[in-house]
Amino acid sequence: MRPIVLGASLLLAAAAPAQVRTPAFFSDHMVLQREAEVPVWGWAAPGTRVRVQGDWMSAPVAAAADAGGAWRLTLRTPGAGGPHRLTIGERTIQDVWIGEVWLCSGQSNMEWTVGVPPWGGNGVDNCEEEVRSANYPQIRVFDVQNTVALAPQDDCAGSWKTCSPDTAGRFSATAYFFGRELHRELKVPIGLITADWGGTVAEAWTGNEGLSDFPEFGPALARIREARARSGNLEDELRAQQAEWWKTLAAKDAGSAAQWQQPKADDSAWESAAQPLPWSQSDLGDFDGVAWYRRSFEVPAAWSGKALVVELPPIDDMDTAWVDGRAVGGLEEDGKWQTPRRYEVPAELAKPGAHVLALRVVDTGGEGGMIGPAETLRVFPQDDPGAALSLAGPWRWRRGASMADIGAYPRSGWFHANTPSALFNGMIAPLVGYGLRGAIWYQGESNRGRAEQYRRLFPALIADWRRLWGIGEFPWYYVQIAPFRYGGDTGQAAELREAQMLALSVPNTGMAVTMDIGDPADIHPRNKQDVGKRLALCALAKTYGKSGVEYSGPVYREMKIEGDRVRLTFGHAGGGLDSKNRPLESFTIAGADRVFHPATAVIDGETVLVSSPQVQQPAAVRYGWAADAMPNLFNQAGLPASSFRTDDWPRE
Repeated sequence: MRPIVLGASLLLAAAAPAQVRTPAFFSDHMVLQREAEVPVWGWAAPGTRVRVQGDWMSAPVAAAADAGGAWRLTLRTPGAGGPHRLTIGERTIQDVWIGEVWLCSGQSNMEWTVGVPPWGGNGVDNCEEEVRSANYPQIRVFDVQNTVALAPQDDCAGSWKTCSPDTAGRFSATAYFFGRELHRELKVPIGLITADWGGTVAEAWTGNEGLSDFPEFGPALARIREARARSGNLEDELRAQQAEWWKTLAAKDAGSAAQWQQPKADDSAWESAAQPLPWSQSDLGDFDGVAWYRRSFEVPAAWSGKALVVELPPIDDMDTAWVDGRAVGGLEEDGKWQTPRRYEVPAELAKPGAHVLALRVVDTGGEGGMIGPAETLRVFPQDDPGAALSLAGPWRWRRGASMADIGAYPRSGWFHANTPSALFNGMIAPLVGYGLRGAIWYQGESNRGRAEQYRRLFPALIADWRRLWGIGEFPWYYVQIAPFRYGGDTGQAAELREAQMLALSVPNTGMAVTMDIGDPADIHPRNKQDVGKRLALCALAKTYGKSGVEYSGPVYREMKIEGDRVRLTFGHAGGGLDSKNRPLESFTIAGADRVFHPATAVIDGETVLVSSPQVQQPAAVRYGWAADAMPNLFNQAGLPASSFRTDDWPRE
């Protein structure tokens, strides 16, 4: 279940500041861009003079809050290092490092985590060892909570996490491996701000002005303007509907009516299943609705009178937790299906002996249940996590009510994560101005089928962000979509890859090709290590000026017809081309009839000769021109060529 978190509360918080406040990313463990003029901003009572000073500064910098309560100033940062302290008003931010900051955005292949994702599926290749060895305290990650908004927001939810085996499993894998490579090569702290959402389209990540040249998005943008202008607030209306829905659930749910959270509730006739376990892998199957879980656990005498912590894996979608009938926590809001749970149990409940933990899980659609590794189910004293006892294993469970009984969970029918500008407003706008070196991007699968539009849309997105940050044409490195066997694809994926290739004409960009490391059966290939490394090669060569670093595979430049053969010339082919000890694959050739035939292709230095006995007068060549093609043209650096075509013939 993808989250739909609306952003109005952030705007409201900014509208009436009671004291000096800053966006969430100005907080402990943050990374500031080194050797730069970095903006710092926030809100206070109008007229308040806010003083800001880093411990590397000889004197503070000050700014006054304007009539709307906003203030803003810039600081000059020193060279890489730390830890530093940054004081804003009366608040001191601790453990601040100065280094390189990158914004990492896109859809699910950027969102995919190093460890097993909380929504199910696989972690990256060798994920257990990758997590175990993730001891990089100078890599910090700020993950922006998935949020949609009608208007640009000024703050977001999230916090900086220091890279360790305890945290790295939940990091974006592409971002982490990119940052790790930079950290190893540059020997400086790395800050990664991740703002990603699976299954989303590029126009959702583009601001209103960036979409102004796309009339096809006009109706959606007009509807957003109308909703913003309405006297009734869309978010308030939706929350009222959701509150009524919870009342209906309480009335329809058998467990709520019978109070199955109470320790003496009879669960002897309930089913039993080892947890954590996604519903799709259990007897619940594709059930959507309410299911209750119960299990007992023992509190040792040594824990008596201590506040306890119950930790649970992410729960899809919402939950409420009780210990001995007393509510100890819950996430009864949409959009928390990826969020691990941590609930505090009051000290007065921690008496030696048996206790009952009850859990009401509500799944509104799609996958449901507790989803994650067994080690994420545990209870421990708040002051001694090392003494944790596992809560994994058999739990009693029973259905409470189906969604058919309760009714659909209220969501905006037209405003969602793929509405033009919705993700820009909720997840990118709050970040605008934060000191960056550049951005990395992994997206495109959801725009497959609109490649012609993407040729203009993707550069417009880049230009929109660059304009708003106002720091020039900052580096923008992106990943070309990987091979995958899309059902019914007749060339759309190859055309999308071509559109991404054409975006290299935008200044200060680079592209990581993944033709060799995809998985035709999995749209989320597990080799994210090489994805991150290839993005890092772009940064090391083009941004940091590392000499001798090849950052691109062979790039098709031109074709020359030589009788019944075609000679293809490539850039980034210094030292010659390579086919990994196999005949070249996935080349096709056509004559004026535009009928393509399998071709023989042979490397000749930095060129490739292509021919077929079926085509005596060649007119065009294509390479890797299929959704799931994994061909084998490389340069001597071991980097693959993108799919390409020498023609521009329309798809039949």
